[in-house]
Amino acid sequence: MNDIKIPSHIAIIMDGNGRWATERGFNRTAGHEEGAKTVRRITSYCAKIGVKYLTLYAFSTENWERPKLEVEFLMKLLDRYLKNELNVYLENNIRFKAIGDLSKFSKNLQKTITETEIKTSNCTGLTQVLALNYGSKDEIVRAIKKLNDLNLEINEKNLESCLDTAGMGDVDILIRTSGEIRLSNYLLWQNAYAEMFFTQTYWPDFTESELDDILSDFSKRERRFGGI
Repeated sequence: MNDIKIPSHIAIIMDGNGRWATERGFNRTAGHEEGAKTVRRITSYCAKIGVKYLTLYAFSTENWERPKLEVEFLMKLLDRYLKNELNVYLENNIRFKAIGDLSKFSKNLQKTITETEIKTSNCTGLTQVLALNYGSKDEIVRAIKKLNDLNLEINEKNLESCLDTAGMGDVDILIRTSGEIRLSNYLLWQNAYAEMFFTQTYWPDFTESELDDILSDFSKRERRFGGI
């Protein structure tokens, strides 16, 4: 990894859990369970190599349209994941942060999210960010409302300060698994100059080795940000 540039901010659209399960004859929920294991592995690895922010698309504003039983399972899985991961966060100096409109979640789940943020707030390594009930259009609308409430001038700096990701900086690398090639309303502002990677691998099968290959490719790219 000596010749690899470690990005500050990696964002991932974790796609393909359901298809991973279906192709193996399992219920879709089994794919989400396996995907949660991949979250742990990739998060721990990013912390180890020095990434500062890892933002994961866990539940979108559109995901409420999924079957009721699947949504209920995802809510329970998220609550269980956060409770189980607390020691992993603390042992690896990982801070947890949630972005999105959390008001639509149950009071118990909101409490788990808040408690996990508080208990990991003194960690100084990687920040794992879960996008929960998140949609970029919704985030920008909420940011504009906040600007108005604070009576701030409308400019890029002030708008960025009102986004859910305030203080985190723009995304350096965007990864989407499962072969889909679209942003799906994810971090539209923050991805303005992100280097994008789309892989055929379903999220449960995504490995540290494949991430290394992406980082190697990223290191060879010349990022000019609109310049020559």
